[in-house]
Amino acid sequence: MRMPALFVGHGSPMNALEDNPHTDAWRRLGETLPRPRAILAVSAHFYTRGTFVTAMEQPPTIHDFGGFPDALFAVRYPAPGDPSLAARTAELLAPVPVGLDRGEWGLDHGSWSILMRMYPRADIPVVQLSLDATLAPRDHYRLAQRLRPLRDEGVLIFASGNVVHNLREVRFSPAAPAAGWAQRYEDAVARGLSLRDHDALIDYRHLDPEALRACPTPEHYLPLLYVLAQQDDGEAITLPTRGIELHSVSMLSAQVG
Repeated sequence: MRMPALFVGHGSPMNALEDNPHTDAWRRLGETLPRPRAILAVSAHFYTRGTFVTAMEQPPTIHDFGGFPDALFAVRYPAPGDPSLAARTAELLAPVPVGLDRGEWGLDHGSWSILMRMYPRADIPVVQLSLDATLAPRDHYRLAQRLRPLRDEGVLIFASGNVVHNLREVRFSPAAPAAGWAQRYEDAVARGLSLRDHDALIDYRHLDPEALRACPTPEHYLPLLYVLAQQDDGEAITLPTRGIELHSVSMLSAQVG
């Protein structure tokens, strides 16, 4: 069975503890998607110089944030790793050199805060692929296209980030209204997805006059390209979640297949 590919807007780490419409949607995705044999995760928080893939048997749970309650730092997501999938990923990406990370990283909150809702038993192997900070967006897209065979091998290509991610303008209140520029940018991304306009989405800095306000840095947007690159001609794309939280963070998600 061919697996879908999934991008999820992960938002605040507190989504790992709180119940809300977004976490309910993540739970439903885990219940309705075909069960993968393994997951290849692309998280905004594994941002490196060069390309790396985790290759340990038991990746640690990384708490790559600060200023949150102790209960969040106590969370563990003990999913196994999959060194064979790491090696297969490196094979598909050749001749790009891929470092096999056997101890430096693990599962960061961009992955585990969502996967613990989708697959709470933590019984599906997870491997994380890093984002090479030296690559242009189109290079990321082309790299991601090489991963397409994994979908036919039972692997869920899973990416997390936020297509709007401006922490300088966050308002820490559940009642904070969406910034007009943030909503407009999320709408532009959603429109590009519905029109299958890959070129416009790759050139995301020109989607809107305030694109650089929506995405001051690239790492939270780039994971979307790893899912977009999986879309074949005629293949559907749906948006399981949408909406701006905390005034300036998009929770848009996109599913291919």
